[in-house]
Amino acid sequence: MSTQPLRQLLERAFPDATELDVIDRTGGGDHFQVIVTSPALVGLSLVEQHRRVYEALSGPLADGTIHELRIKTKGAE
Repeated sequence: MSTQPLRQLLERAFPDATELDVIDRTGGGDHFQVIVTSPALVGLSLVEQHRRVYEALSGPLADGTIHELRIKTKGAE
């Protein structure tokens, strides 16, 4: 899978993101790192921030498209 479909899912979930990046870590299309900085994450615990990312990517995670996912999040004011 390319990074673009994942980016689109994250853009829908975090339309106000000041930073949003999806990186294919191995070139195989199933190991990704995502970076999200968004005002929507301000005041949330790290666990809750990551939960929001998992929710946004629930489809590709459920169907096995994403084998491994690394997440970096930050609230932006």
